Amino acid sequence: MNRLKSEDTEQMAVINWAFYQTGKYPELKWLFHCPNGGSRNQREAVKLKRMGVKRGVSDLCLPYPKGIYCGLFIEMKYGKNSPTVHQQDFMFDMAEAGHYTAVCYGAEAAIEIIKEYLSLEKGQKMSRENKSLVK
Repeated sequence: MNRLKSEDTEQMAVINWAFYQTGKYPELKWLFHCPNGGSRNQREAVKLKRMGVKRGVSDLCLPYPKGIYCGLFIEMKYGKNSPTVHQQDFMFDMAEAGHYTAVCYGAEAAIEIIKEYLSLEKGQKMSRENKSLVK
């Protein structure tokens, strides 16, 4: 495993890819990250919680309807990390609400999911089941 890679660097690679692909996929201008994780001091954590930060919310969101889905949520993982109970709960609820959700291990997996999602025509489903783990 490359020690320079991490969940953060893989997510940055997805965002970088998206920035350069907006000409091909204009919807990517709305791909964003929810800063729910990370280490913070107690004061900052309390402030963010009061501002609405929620445990379990997926890392990336594309709030653009495609196929049968009303939006896309991606939880980024790297290495041996796995989704927390809160992340699984969020993904289940969002899938039930009509979103497509996936846990993606690395930038390549996330980009693969995003490309397929953006290629969906009205009424189409993703080739993988909702709430899939993609490596």
